Amino acid sequence: MNSDMDGDIENQVELEEKTRLINQVLELQNTLEDLSARVDAVKEENLKLKSENQVLGQYIENLMSASSVFQTTDSKSKRK
Repeated sequence: MNSDMDGDIENQVELEEKTRLINQVLELQNTLEDLSARVDAVKEENLKLKSENQVLGQYIENLMSASSVFQTTDSKSKRK
């Protein structure tokens, strides 16, 4: 009878350990899903910002080419 109780206690401990591990795995899966979603959001934001930077860069280039301040001057500057 004592060995039956020991077996029951061991089974209970094993069941508790399995339950704990399953809960831990589920929590880690949820964390991984959250991190994956965050990575996707950051990638999307990065692409958006790259596109905006290209537009701004082109805009700045156009302004510089239209402004006489950034144009090369006469032959004096070419001699330097």
